[in-house]
Amino acid sequence: MREARVSSATDPWGRVDEEGTVYVKTTDGERVVGSWQAGAPEEALAYFKRKYDALATEIGLLEQRVRTTDLQPSQAQQSIQRLREAVTDAHCVGDLEALVKRLEVLTEAVGKRREQVKAQREHARHEAREIKERIVGEAERIAAEETHWKNGGERLRQLVEEWKAAERIDRPTETALWKRLSAARNAFTKRRKVYFATLDDQREEARKEKERLVTEAESMTGSTDWSETAAAYRDLMRRWKLAGRAARDAEEDLWSRFKGAQDTFFSARSAAFAERDAEFRVHADEKEKILAEAERLLPVKDVRQARQQLRQIQERWEAAGMVPRDQRDRLEGRLRKIEETIRGAEESEWRRTNPEARARAEATVAQLRNSIEQLEKRLDKARAAGRDRDVRDAEEALEARRAWLEEAERTLAEFS
Repeated sequence: MREARVSSATDPWGRVDEEGTVYVKTTDGERVVGSWQAGAPEEALAYFKRKYDALATEIGLLEQRVRTTDLQPSQAQQSIQRLREAVTDAHCVGDLEALVKRLEVLTEAVGKRREQVKAQREHARHEAREIKERIVGEAERIAAEETHWKNGGERLRQLVEEWKAAERIDRPTETALWKRLSAARNAFTKRRKVYFATLDDQREEARKEKERLVTEAESMTGSTDWSETAAAYRDLMRRWKLAGRAARDAEEDLWSRFKGAQDTFFSARSAAFAERDAEFRVHADEKEKILAEAERLLPVKDVRQARQQLRQIQERWEAAGMVPRDQRDRLEGRLRKIEETIRGAEESEWRRTNPEARARAEATVAQLRNSIEQLEKRLDKARAAGRDRDVRDAEEALEARRAWLEEAERTLAEFS
Protein backbone atom coordinates (compact mmCIF):
# COMPACT_ATOMS: atom_id res chain seq x y z
CA MET A 1 0.00 0.00 0.00
CA ARG A 2 1.32 3.47 -1.18
CA GLU A 3 2.57 5.59 1.63
CA ALA A 4 0.33 8.63 2.24
CA ARG A 5 1.86 12.10 1.74
CA VAL A 6 2.03 14.21 4.78
CA SER A 7 2.53 17.54 2.97
CA SER A 8 1.25 19.51 -0.03
CA ALA A 9 2.42 22.48 -2.14
CA THR A 10 0.56 25.49 -3.63
CA ASP A 11 1.18 28.11 -6.29
CA PRO A 12 -0.86 31.08 -7.62
CA TRP A 13 -1.74 28.92 -10.69
CA GLY A 14 -1.84 25.42 -9.21
CA ARG A 15 -1.24 23.05 -6.35
CA VAL A 16 -0.23 19.50 -5.40
CA ASP A 17 -2.38 17.75 -2.81
CA GLU A 18 -1.24 15.20 -0.26
CA GLU A 19 -2.01 12.37 -2.66
CA GLY A 20 0.37 13.82 -5.28
CA THR A 21 -2.40 15.01 -7.64
CA VAL A 22 -1.43 18.18 -9.52
CA TYR A 23 -4.08 20.82 -10.24
CA VAL A 24 -4.06 23.96 -12.38
CA LYS A 25 -6.30 26.89 -11.47
CA THR A 26 -8.56 28.36 -14.20
CA THR A 27 -11.54 30.72 -14.25
CA ASP A 28 -13.76 27.63 -14.32
CA GLY A 29 -12.07 26.19 -11.26
CA GLU A 30 -9.34 23.67 -10.70
CA ARG A 31 -8.45 21.01 -13.26
CA VAL A 32 -6.26 17.96 -12.76
CA VAL A 33 -3.23 18.06 -14.98
CA GLY A 34 -1.27 15.07 -13.59
CA SER A 35 0.13 13.33 -10.55
CA TRP A 36 3.51 13.26 -8.87
CA GLN A 37 4.60 10.13 -6.97
CA ALA A 38 8.33 10.74 -6.52
CA GLY A 39 9.99 13.68 -4.89
CA ALA A 40 8.75 16.73 -3.10
CA PRO A 41 5.54 18.53 -4.15
CA GLU A 42 7.57 21.62 -5.05
CA GLU A 43 9.39 19.54 -7.65
CA ALA A 44 6.05 18.55 -9.09
CA LEU A 45 4.99 22.20 -9.44
CA ALA A 46 8.36 23.09 -10.95
CA TYR A 47 8.02 20.29 -13.50
CA PHE A 48 4.53 21.33 -14.61
CA LYS A 49 5.57 24.99 -14.71
CA ARG A 50 8.35 24.07 -17.11
CA LYS A 51 5.77 22.47 -19.36
CA TYR A 52 3.80 25.74 -19.20
CA ASP A 53 6.93 27.72 -20.05
CA ALA A 54 7.59 25.47 -23.04
CA LEU A 55 4.06 26.11 -24.31
CA ALA A 56 4.42 29.86 -23.73
CA THR A 57 7.75 29.81 -25.57
CA GLU A 58 6.17 28.09 -28.54
CA ILE A 59 3.46 30.75 -28.63
CA GLY A 60 6.13 33.46 -28.43
CA LEU A 61 7.99 31.97 -31.38
CA LEU A 62 4.81 31.96 -33.42
CA GLU A 63 4.16 35.60 -32.49
CA GLN A 64 7.66 36.50 -33.67
CA ARG A 65 7.22 34.67 -36.97
CA VAL A 66 3.94 36.46 -37.63
CA ARG A 67 5.52 39.84 -36.88
CA THR A 68 8.84 39.44 -38.69
CA THR A 69 8.34 36.98 -41.54
CA ASP A 70 6.02 36.51 -44.50
CA LEU A 71 4.41 33.47 -42.94
CA GLN A 72 1.25 32.66 -44.86
CA PRO A 73 -1.94 33.44 -42.88
CA SER A 74 -3.29 29.93 -43.49
CA GLN A 75 -0.16 28.34 -42.02
CA ALA A 76 -0.20 30.77 -39.09
CA GLN A 77 -3.87 29.97 -38.41
CA GLN A 78 -3.14 26.25 -38.42
CA SER A 79 -0.39 26.81 -35.86
CA ILE A 80 -2.73 28.96 -33.72
CA GLN A 81 -5.41 26.27 -33.82
CA ARG A 82 -2.92 23.62 -32.83
CA LEU A 83 -1.63 25.74 -29.93
CA ARG A 84 -5.18 26.61 -28.86
CA GLU A 85 -5.97 22.91 -28.59
CA ALA A 86 -2.69 22.38 -26.76
CA VAL A 87 -3.57 25.13 -24.24
CA THR A 88 -7.10 23.74 -23.75
CA ASP A 89 -5.78 20.27 -22.90
CA ALA A 90 -2.48 21.46 -21.44
CA HIS A 91 -1.02 19.38 -18.61
CA CYS A 92 0.92 22.22 -17.04
CA VAL A 93 0.68 24.84 -14.35
CA GLY A 94 0.53 28.51 -15.25
CA ASP A 95 -1.72 31.33 -16.43
CA LEU A 96 -3.53 29.44 -19.19
CA GLU A 97 -5.99 32.32 -19.70
CA ALA A 98 -3.08 34.59 -20.55
CA LEU A 99 -1.96 32.12 -23.23
CA VAL A 100 -5.50 31.99 -24.61
CA LYS A 101 -5.61 35.80 -24.79
CA ARG A 102 -2.26 35.88 -26.57
CA LEU A 103 -3.58 33.41 -29.10
CA GLU A 104 -6.70 35.56 -29.57
CA VAL A 105 -4.55 38.63 -30.20
CA LEU A 106 -2.45 36.59 -32.59
CA THR A 107 -5.62 35.42 -34.35
CA GLU A 108 -6.64 39.04 -34.90
CA ALA A 109 -3.18 39.89 -36.25
CA VAL A 110 -3.29 36.95 -38.63
CA GLY A 111 -6.77 38.05 -39.74
CA LYS A 112 -5.42 41.48 -40.60
CA ARG A 113 -2.49 39.88 -42.37
CA ARG A 114 -4.94 37.72 -44.31
CA GLU A 115 -6.82 40.84 -45.46
CA GLN A 116 -3.55 42.50 -46.44
CA VAL A 117 -2.44 39.45 -48.38
CA LYS A 118 -5.84 39.31 -50.04
CA ALA A 119 -5.59 42.98 -51.01
CA GLN A 120 -2.04 42.52 -52.27
CA ARG A 121 -3.10 39.48 -54.21
CA GLU A 122 -5.99 41.40 -55.79
CA HIS A 123 -3.65 44.25 -56.67
CA ALA A 124 -1.16 41.79 -58.17
CA ARG A 125 -3.96 40.17 -60.19
CA HIS A 126 -5.08 43.60 -61.41
CA GLU A 127 -1.54 44.47 -62.47
CA ALA A 128 -1.12 41.05 -64.07
CA ARG A 129 -4.34 41.58 -66.01
CA GLU A 130 -3.11 44.95 -67.26
CA ILE A 131 0.23 43.40 -68.24
CA LYS A 132 -1.42 40.56 -70.12
CA GLU A 133 -3.89 42.86 -71.84
CA ARG A 134 -0.93 44.99 -72.96
CA ILE A 135 0.87 41.87 -74.19
CA VAL A 136 -2.20 40.76 -76.14
CA GLY A 137 -2.73 44.26 -77.57
CA GLU A 138 0.84 44.46 -78.82
CA ALA A 139 0.66 40.93 -80.25
CA GLU A 140 -2.53 41.81 -82.15
CA ARG A 141 -0.91 44.98 -83.52
CA ILE A 142 2.10 42.96 -84.71
CA ALA A 143 -0.21 40.41 -86.30
CA ALA A 144 -2.08 43.14 -88.18
CA GLU A 145 0.68 45.62 -89.10
CA GLU A 146 4.24 44.31 -88.76
CA THR A 147 6.09 43.70 -92.04
CA HIS A 148 9.57 43.21 -90.62
CA TRP A 149 9.02 39.50 -90.22
CA LYS A 150 12.17 38.61 -88.30
CA ASN A 151 11.68 41.36 -85.72
CA GLY A 152 7.97 40.62 -85.48
CA GLY A 153 8.51 36.90 -84.85
CA GLU A 154 11.19 37.58 -82.25
CA ARG A 155 8.97 40.12 -80.47
CA LEU A 156 6.08 37.64 -80.32
CA ARG A 157 8.37 35.09 -78.68
CA GLN A 158 9.39 37.70 -76.13
CA LEU A 159 5.74 38.50 -75.43
CA VAL A 160 5.04 34.84 -74.68
CA GLU A 161 7.92 34.82 -72.18
CA GLU A 162 6.56 38.00 -70.59
CA TRP A 163 3.16 36.31 -70.33
CA LYS A 164 4.66 33.32 -68.54
CA ALA A 165 6.55 35.57 -66.12
CA ALA A 166 3.42 37.55 -65.18
CA GLU A 167 1.14 36.57 -62.28
CA ARG A 168 -1.87 34.42 -63.01
CA ILE A 169 -5.32 36.00 -63.00
CA ASP A 170 -8.82 34.55 -62.78
CA ARG A 171 -9.22 31.54 -65.02
CA PRO A 172 -11.94 32.87 -67.41
CA THR A 173 -10.01 36.08 -68.14
CA GLU A 174 -6.72 34.20 -68.37
CA THR A 175 -8.21 31.75 -70.86
CA ALA A 176 -9.83 34.47 -73.01
CA LEU A 177 -6.65 36.54 -73.19
CA TRP A 178 -4.51 33.50 -73.97
CA LYS A 179 -6.84 32.61 -76.86
CA ARG A 180 -6.43 36.12 -78.27
CA LEU A 181 -2.63 35.89 -77.91
CA SER A 182 -2.58 32.51 -79.66
CA ALA A 183 -4.84 33.82 -82.41
CA ALA A 184 -2.53 36.82 -82.97
CA ARG A 185 0.52 34.55 -83.26
CA ASN A 186 -1.29 32.31 -85.72
CA ALA A 187 -2.46 35.30 -87.78
CA PHE A 188 1.08 36.68 -87.94
CA THR A 189 2.46 33.30 -89.02
CA LYS A 190 -0.23 32.94 -91.70
CA ARG A 191 0.33 36.45 -93.06
CA ARG A 192 4.10 35.87 -93.14
CA LYS A 193 3.63 32.64 -95.11
CA VAL A 194 1.38 34.41 -97.61
CA TYR A 195 3.91 37.21 -97.98
CA PHE A 196 6.81 34.88 -98.67
CA ALA A 197 4.72 32.84 -101.09
CA THR A 198 3.97 36.06 -102.98
CA LEU A 199 7.57 37.16 -102.62
CA ASP A 200 8.76 34.03 -104.39
CA ASP A 201 6.59 34.94 -107.37
CA GLN A 202 7.87 38.50 -107.32
CA ARG A 203 11.48 37.33 -107.15
CA GLU A 204 10.93 35.06 -110.12
CA GLU A 205 9.51 37.96 -112.12
CA ALA A 206 12.46 40.11 -111.05
CA ARG A 207 14.87 37.38 -112.15
CA LYS A 208 13.31 37.19 -115.61
CA GLU A 209 13.36 40.97 -116.03
CA LYS A 210 16.98 41.21 -114.93
CA GLU A 211 17.94 38.38 -117.28
CA ARG A 212 16.60 40.56 -120.10
CA LEU A 213 18.47 43.60 -118.79
CA VAL A 214 21.74 41.65 -118.55
CA THR A 215 21.35 40.37 -122.10
CA GLU A 216 20.75 43.91 -123.34
CA ALA A 217 23.71 45.25 -121.36
CA GLU A 218 26.06 42.57 -122.67
CA SER A 219 24.99 43.30 -126.26
CA MET A 220 26.26 46.91 -126.00
CA THR A 221 29.73 46.32 -124.54
CA GLY A 222 31.44 46.80 -127.94
CA SER A 223 29.63 50.02 -128.86
CA THR A 224 31.71 53.13 -129.65
CA ASP A 225 28.75 55.48 -129.71
CA TRP A 226 29.86 56.74 -126.34
CA SER A 227 27.14 59.27 -125.58
CA GLU A 228 24.11 57.26 -126.72
CA THR A 229 25.36 54.02 -125.20
CA ALA A 230 26.20 55.65 -121.85
CA ALA A 231 22.64 57.02 -121.76
CA ALA A 232 21.33 53.55 -122.57
CA TYR A 233 23.31 52.04 -119.69
CA ARG A 234 21.90 54.69 -117.33
CA ASP A 235 18.40 53.73 -118.44
CA LEU A 236 19.21 50.05 -117.88
CA MET A 237 20.34 50.87 -114.34
CA ARG A 238 17.10 52.73 -113.71
CA ARG A 239 15.09 49.71 -114.93
CA TRP A 240 17.30 47.39 -112.86
CA LYS A 241 16.39 49.26 -109.66
CA LEU A 242 12.70 49.21 -110.53
CA ALA A 243 12.72 45.47 -111.26
CA GLY A 244 12.98 44.49 -107.59
CA ARG A 245 15.20 41.78 -106.12
CA ALA A 246 15.54 38.22 -107.29
CA ALA A 247 16.56 35.34 -105.03
CA ARG A 248 19.96 35.97 -103.44
CA ASP A 249 22.04 33.56 -105.55
CA ALA A 250 20.40 34.64 -108.80
CA GLU A 251 20.65 38.31 -107.81
CA GLU A 252 24.38 38.08 -107.15
CA ASP A 253 25.07 36.23 -110.40
CA LEU A 254 22.96 38.60 -112.51
CA TRP A 255 24.46 41.68 -110.89
CA SER A 256 27.97 40.37 -111.52
CA ARG A 257 27.18 39.96 -115.24
CA PHE A 258 25.37 43.30 -115.45
CA LYS A 259 28.16 45.23 -113.75
CA GLY A 260 30.78 43.39 -115.82
CA ALA A 261 29.07 44.54 -119.02
CA GLN A 262 28.95 48.14 -117.78
CA ASP A 263 32.58 48.06 -116.70
CA THR A 264 33.68 46.73 -120.09
CA PHE A 265 31.94 49.54 -121.95
CA PHE A 266 32.94 52.34 -119.61
CA SER A 267 36.55 51.15 -119.45
CA ALA A 268 36.70 51.27 -123.24
CA ARG A 269 35.12 54.72 -123.22
CA SER A 270 37.60 55.95 -120.61
CA ALA A 271 40.50 54.71 -122.73
CA ALA A 272 39.08 56.44 -125.81
CA PHE A 273 38.47 59.64 -123.85
CA ALA A 274 42.02 59.54 -122.50
CA GLU A 275 43.37 59.33 -126.05
CA ARG A 276 41.02 62.09 -127.17
CA ASP A 277 41.94 64.28 -124.19
CA ALA A 278 45.62 64.04 -125.13
CA GLU A 279 44.70 65.48 -128.55
CA PHE A 280 42.39 68.04 -126.93
CA ARG A 281 45.21 69.30 -124.71
CA VAL A 282 47.16 70.22 -127.87
CA HIS A 283 44.10 72.15 -129.03
CA ALA A 284 43.93 73.91 -125.66
CA ASP A 285 47.55 75.04 -125.99
CA GLU A 286 46.74 76.48 -129.43
CA LYS A 287 43.72 78.33 -128.06
CA GLU A 288 45.81 79.75 -125.21
CA LYS A 289 48.03 81.37 -127.89
CA ILE A 290 45.00 82.66 -129.79
CA LEU A 291 43.59 84.18 -126.61
CA ALA A 292 46.86 85.94 -125.84
CA GLU A 293 46.70 87.52 -129.30
CA ALA A 294 43.01 88.43 -128.90
CA GLU A 295 43.55 90.08 -125.53
CA ARG A 296 46.02 92.46 -127.14
CA LEU A 297 43.05 94.04 -128.99
CA LEU A 298 41.99 95.58 -125.67
CA PRO A 299 41.43 98.34 -124.88
CA VAL A 300 39.67 99.03 -128.22
CA LYS A 301 41.08 102.01 -130.07
CA ASP A 302 39.83 101.39 -133.61
CA VAL A 303 36.49 99.63 -133.51
CA ARG A 304 36.42 98.60 -137.18
CA GLN A 305 39.95 97.20 -137.14
CA ALA A 306 39.28 95.39 -133.82
CA ARG A 307 36.15 93.78 -135.30
CA GLN A 308 38.02 92.55 -138.38
CA GLN A 309 40.85 91.09 -136.32
CA LEU A 310 38.37 89.47 -133.92
CA ARG A 311 36.57 87.79 -136.84
CA GLN A 312 39.85 86.25 -138.01
CA ILE A 313 40.62 85.16 -134.46
CA GLN A 314 37.18 83.49 -134.15
CA GLU A 315 37.78 81.54 -137.38
CA ARG A 316 41.14 80.30 -136.11
CA TRP A 317 39.49 79.46 -132.74
CA GLU A 318 36.93 77.21 -134.39
CA ALA A 319 39.58 75.60 -136.56
CA ALA A 320 41.71 74.80 -133.50
CA GLY A 321 39.18 72.13 -132.44
CA MET A 322 37.79 70.90 -129.12
CA VAL A 323 39.57 71.16 -125.78
CA PRO A 324 39.36 69.02 -122.57
CA ARG A 325 36.08 69.47 -120.73
CA ASP A 326 37.77 70.75 -117.56
CA GLN A 327 39.34 73.65 -119.52
CA ARG A 328 36.45 74.46 -121.85
CA ASP A 329 34.58 76.94 -119.63
CA ARG A 330 37.71 78.85 -118.66
CA LEU A 331 38.98 79.27 -122.24
CA GLU A 332 35.61 80.12 -123.77
CA GLY A 333 34.92 82.55 -120.90
CA ARG A 334 38.08 84.51 -121.71
CA LEU A 335 37.16 84.71 -125.40
CA ARG A 336 33.58 85.70 -124.56
CA LYS A 337 34.84 88.57 -122.42
CA ILE A 338 36.89 89.92 -125.37
CA GLU A 339 33.90 89.58 -127.70
CA GLU A 340 31.62 91.42 -125.27
CA THR A 341 34.14 94.25 -124.84
CA ILE A 342 34.47 94.80 -128.61
CA ARG A 343 30.71 94.54 -129.06
CA GLY A 344 30.25 97.19 -126.35
CA ALA A 345 32.74 99.46 -128.13
CA GLU A 346 30.80 98.98 -131.38
CA GLU A 347 27.54 99.92 -129.71
CA SER A 348 29.10 103.04 -128.18
CA GLU A 349 30.52 104.02 -131.56
CA TRP A 350 27.18 103.49 -133.23
CA ARG A 351 25.39 105.60 -130.65
CA ARG A 352 28.00 108.33 -131.04
CA THR A 353 27.73 108.50 -134.84
CA ASN A 354 23.99 107.86 -135.23
CA PRO A 355 22.58 110.97 -137.07
CA GLU A 356 19.05 110.40 -135.84
CA ALA A 357 20.17 110.25 -132.22
CA ARG A 358 22.31 113.37 -132.75
CA ALA A 359 19.36 115.21 -134.22
CA ARG A 360 17.18 114.21 -131.27
CA ALA A 361 19.87 115.40 -128.84
CA GLU A 362 20.18 118.78 -130.66
CA ALA A 363 16.41 119.23 -130.67
CA THR A 364 16.23 118.47 -126.96
CA VAL A 365 18.96 121.03 -126.18
CA ALA A 366 17.25 123.72 -128.33
CA GLN A 367 13.89 123.05 -126.73
CA LEU A 368 15.31 123.29 -123.20
CA ARG A 369 17.19 126.52 -124.01
CA ASN A 370 14.00 128.09 -125.40
CA SER A 371 12.06 126.96 -122.31
CA ILE A 372 14.69 128.49 -120.02
CA GLU A 373 14.54 131.78 -121.94
CA GLN A 374 10.77 131.95 -121.52
CA LEU A 375 10.97 131.14 -117.81
CA GLU A 376 13.60 133.86 -117.26
CA LYS A 377 11.24 136.41 -118.82
CA ARG A 378 8.37 135.21 -116.63
CA LEU A 379 10.63 135.46 -113.56
CA ASP A 380 11.56 139.06 -114.39
CA LYS A 381 7.91 140.03 -114.73
CA ALA A 382 6.96 138.33 -111.45
CA ARG A 383 9.75 140.13 -109.62
CA ALA A 384 8.75 143.46 -111.10
CA ALA A 385 5.15 142.88 -110.06
CA GLY A 386 6.14 141.67 -106.60
CA ARG A 387 4.37 138.33 -107.01
CA ASP A 388 6.42 136.24 -104.61
CA ARG A 389 4.61 132.98 -105.28
CA ASP A 390 5.08 133.30 -109.05
CA VAL A 391 8.74 134.13 -108.40
CA ARG A 392 9.22 130.92 -106.41
CA ASP A 393 7.44 128.82 -109.06
CA ALA A 394 9.54 130.31 -111.85
CA GLU A 395 12.79 129.78 -109.93
CA GLU A 396 11.96 126.12 -109.23
CA ALA A 397 11.04 125.51 -112.87
CA LEU A 398 14.27 127.22 -114.05
CA GLU A 399 16.37 125.10 -111.70
CA ALA A 400 14.85 121.91 -113.09
CA ARG A 401 15.19 123.00 -116.74
CA ARG A 402 18.83 124.01 -116.28
CA ALA A 403 19.64 120.61 -114.77
CA TRP A 404 17.95 118.90 -117.70
CA LEU A 405 19.84 121.14 -120.14
CA GLU A 406 23.16 120.22 -118.54
CA GLU A 407 22.44 116.53 -119.01
CA ALA A 408 21.21 117.04 -122.58
CA GLU A 409 24.34 119.02 -123.49
CA ARG A 410 26.53 116.20 -122.13
CA THR A 411 24.62 113.72 -124.31
CA LEU A 412 25.06 115.97 -127.35
CA ALA A 413 28.79 116.33 -126.61
CA GLU A 414 29.17 112.55 -126.97
CA PHE A 415 28.31 112.91 -130.67
CA SER A 416 31.26 115.35 -131.25
